[in-house]
Amino acid sequence: MRTKFKINQKMKELKNYGLYDSIRQLIIDSRSRIFRTINTEIIQLYWEIGRLIVDDEQEGNLRAKYGKKTLKELSGRISYEFGNGFDERNLNNMRAFYNAFPIRDALRHELSWTHYRIISRIPNIEKRHRLMEHAIEGNWNTRTLQRNIDSDYLGRILETKSVEDHTTTNAFIKDPYIFEFLGLPIDTTQTETTIESAIISHLQQFLMELGKGFSFVARQQHIVTDRSDFFIDLVFYNYFLKCFVIIDLKTVKLKHEHIGQMDMYVRMYNDLKKNEGDNPTIGIILCTEKDETVVKYSVLTENKRLFASRYRLYLPNEEELKALIEADRQKFELDQE
Repeated sequence: MRTKFKINQKMKELKNYGLYDSIRQLIIDSRSRIFRTINTEIIQLYWEIGRLIVDDEQEGNLRAKYGKKTLKELSGRISYEFGNGFDERNLNNMRAFYNAFPIRDALRHELSWTHYRIISRIPNIEKRHRLMEHAIEGNWNTRTLQRNIDSDYLGRILETKSVEDHTTTNAFIKDPYIFEFLGLPIDTTQTETTIESAIISHLQQFLMELGKGFSFVARQQHIVTDRSDFFIDLVFYNYFLKCFVIIDLKTVKLKHEHIGQMDMYVRMYNDLKKNEGDNPTIGIILCTEKDETVVKYSVLTENKRLFASRYRLYLPNEEELKALIEADRQKFELDQE
């Protein structure tokens, strides 16, 4: 009798838990819809305010008649009646927002006002829209968005295709990769194991840096052949390219033996791990520097599934970053001719 009572009590608890779980999910879904609705209204409101300011300016009023002084007075009057959020700086942000995105139907409401405020500062129209698409697809928060602008995320992609193009491998590979989020000191020599461990500890940021469609598979994956054992540093899968991506970390300049090793790893992975329906495996060697002679006269020039990319454990300054990107961009364009 006692056992039967316990069973009934347990079933009642499970039923109550199911009720709680259902109500909890309803609340979460409702709050999500409310947030999306509020966000949409805010974006539309700020866009309309920006449009009115720009229209007034184009009529000559703001520019010729009263300029910044009137915008300041306007913000004071609106703020007095409606509270914070309408100061002079924010009104300028709304004006920049409208100028950056003059077609309201082109706005994507997956992004917040802060996303749009950051993107609106980008002078290049194409780059603004590519950032918008990448931010949505990669689910970037505003901190990630700003970091990827500062690190020229788009410029570091080898082949700058539209974000919807999920067929070109080069559109998924960067050079250089920036790993400042690992928090490793740059004034001391790091081992491959230290960097690898830091990557696992900061896996979400590492996946963001890799780009769209990557998921983590394994660290130090053991590959067994008839006569030997091998360990691959990092293994990922890209669901857009539908293939495994294996990464080998090197803390030195690229050498020909590194390329030979990666070529062997890729061949073994295709034979032993690739599933039916998967595309051929991609191999990326991450090194501190590349020897262009080694690159030119190696299998890298022939095998479109092998890549060697530099990495930095810090965020380079604008000049260094530009030089790194430009050097590799010229080489990549020559290889495509």
